[in-house]
Amino acid sequence: MKQKIALMAAFLHRPRVLILDEPLSGLDPKSARLVKEMLHKLALDGTTTIISTHVLEIAEAICDRIAILYEGVKIAEGSPGELKLLSESPNSTLEDVFLKLTGSEDVRELVEALVR
Repeated sequence: MKQKIALMAAFLHRPRVLILDEPLSGLDPKSARLVKEMLHKLALDGTTTIISTHVLEIAEAICDRIAILYEGVKIAEGSPGELKLLSESPNSTLEDVFLKLTGSEDVRELVEALVR
């Protein structure tokens, strides 16, 4: 409930710029959909929104432009499609792009070591 109240308070005055950290964290699916729709509507009305998230599916679904940070350094920036082309993975997910760009795409070895 705190997350919902904080988000609604942020949206209430129709800001020109929003900076959100993990805005969908802890929300049920209906509330998450509502927030995504609100962000889309605000974007259409000219609001700039900067979102920090570790859930790349969310970024891919709602962001027009994405900056990928790794170890505190921006390593890529562009639309989801541009990032996929940059990583030479046009049919992959943004998660695949991140893993390729950060050199950590093969996690199979780590998984196998953890399940032993």
